[in-house]
Amino acid sequence: MNPTTHAHGFDPANPLSTLASSFGQAADVYERGRPSYPVDAVDWLLPQGARHVVDLGAGTGKLTRLLVPRAEQVTAVEPSEGMRGALERAVPEARSLAGSAESMPLDDASADAVFVAQAWHWVDPRAAVPEVARVLRPGGTLALLWNIRDETVPWLAELSTVMHSPAERDMSSDAPPVGEPFAPIERRDFPWVHELGRDELLAMIASRSYVITLSEDDRAQVLRDVGQLLDTHPDTRRTDLIRLPYVTRASRAVLPA
Repeated sequence: MNPTTHAHGFDPANPLSTLASSFGQAADVYERGRPSYPVDAVDWLLPQGARHVVDLGAGTGKLTRLLVPRAEQVTAVEPSEGMRGALERAVPEARSLAGSAESMPLDDASADAVFVAQAWHWVDPRAAVPEVARVLRPGGTLALLWNIRDETVPWLAELSTVMHSPAERDMSSDAPPVGEPFAPIERRDFPWVHELGRDELLAMIASRSYVITLSEDDRAQVLRDVGQLLDTHPDTRRTDLIRLPYVTRASRAVLPA
């Protein structure tokens, strides 16, 4: 498979391929709207003394920019040309390569850690797990993380309804499929609050794969409905900064030495 064709290396025969490959056309709103990640989660995942770290499915570099000051060398691997262009502008310190979880243009045993943020649910673990194991040095770490909206907060529960979507999917973040040759996964949750303006929140909604793939009219209607919620809900109206609670679900799996 051509690793530059499908976002996060998704197989075109898979029915979710349209969603997975949609991000490149919305790289700008993805960059404006998507949150970063809590540094304590990144530090918990990063193995001590790691020198070369790979950000796989790096998108526009939301995680990459947190890894750059923490390792001597950071390589961002991203299949979407649009996303990769945004990443290269935002994080020029990182090396940027076209590739996918199933086919990384990296040498055997060349990395101390492979991070995958908000993307492992798009990959085929049957191909991605051995490919990550190939790239990692013995004792290296596969680090997975997802930002999950905390929908115990009432206005966020209403947001899912307004977006005509089910409640926030966990995207297998509670029990991501990895398995051998990796050791059993260690899991930890990191609650935090992302503060953002109204325009940034609307950009975050617009960057969701199922919103990107709506018709132009339907997408505009979803964004109007979200705007109406922000204007009327007591937790979000008349405020310059919207507080959006997340739980970052982090998992790490070590390749035995």
